[in-house]
Amino acid sequence: MTTGSQLRLLERDDIPQAWNLSRLAGWNQTPEDWQLLLELAPEGCFCVEWDRTVVSTATLIAYGNRLGFIGMVLTHPDYRRRGCARQLVMELLARATAIGIEILKLDATEAGEPLYRSLGFQGEQAIERWWRPGSPATKPQSRAAASDLAPWFDADAHAFGADRSLLLRKLAERGPCFVNEQGFLLSRPGRTCTYLGPGHARSPDGATDLFTRAIEHGAPEWAWDLFPANREAVRLATELGFTPQRRLTRMVRRARRDSNSEPGYAIAGFELG
Repeated sequence: MTTGSQLRLLERDDIPQAWNLSRLAGWNQTPEDWQLLLELAPEGCFCVEWDRTVVSTATLIAYGNRLGFIGMVLTHPDYRRRGCARQLVMELLARATAIGIEILKLDATEAGEPLYRSLGFQGEQAIERWWRPGSPATKPQSRAAASDLAPWFDADAHAFGADRSLLLRKLAERGPCFVNEQGFLLSRPGRTCTYLGPGHARSPDGATDLFTRAIEHGAPEWAWDLFPANREAVRLATELGFTPQRRLTRMVRRARRDSNSEPGYAIAGFELG
């Protein structure tokens, strides 16, 4: 690293500065989202500190040794083009190797894609953020408990490509959770939008019921990240008044033939997979 900078683990006291980086980038994360990352991966959240100020971040969530997900690669505008992001991602790659993670994935912006390709990542599929204006609550909705998700953990692991039951339990505590006989959908508050996801459904009718019930819960604005390869997700988002806002590329490193996950209805987030 450049003289005057330090690469180190991100700590709880750094959350206000880390959140400021995501806020400056226009991202939807809250301080609680940063806290969740530290709870899930205390040894996988790193930052670059410059003059006692956190100026760059990157995180690695390990879902066992099967799959790791890199996210929150952020650099303060005043400190870009100094190699901070590259150093952080290389640190995460070294950590992933040390703990034996088989497959690494991330969701890359157009600006970040060249860096990831230079480090061995390849494009897997497109992923899009869809948005719609807010809506008032129209029906009282009962909130499912985290225990109601348990029957879906195996199906989610198959679709996602790894067990993330701990993440699902923690997300179920953050906001309304919807479950039916065909699947589940979680939601949580964001900085500007209520976030819908992750969501899994075995049928279009089941997905329609879940997302309709979630929207009936009401929110100032809505955000939903989906794979356009899932035509039913695109159809449903369009039907419910969502429009595409931005497109990223899901990228993979050290993939095996069976590494591709199924294109579910909604992901957990660009930083979580």
